[in-house]
Amino acid sequence: MNPRVSTVRPMPDYKLELVFDDGDRRIYDCSHLLEFGVFRELREISYFKQARVLDGTVVWPHEQDICPDTLYLDSSPLDTYLRGSND
Repeated sequence: MNPRVSTVRPMPDYKLELVFDDGDRRIYDCSHLLEFGVFRELREISYFKQARVLDGTVVWPHEQDICPDTLYLDSSPLDTYLRGSND
């Protein structure tokens, strides 16, 4: 089992800064979800910023959520993200 989310911070460009229960800090890019079904509502940035942690994953008020395993496996380590944004 992969680690679970302990904190989330919505970032610009539909990214989430995540801290997992093992201390790992990662970045998950939600932009690829914005054209699909219930996730379309996340395009409204004020709504996107309402992300919070519930039961080890990220959720929004209208019951959108992302599997915690997906958040971990499809995210990038924070240090890798920071190095890439400074190039």
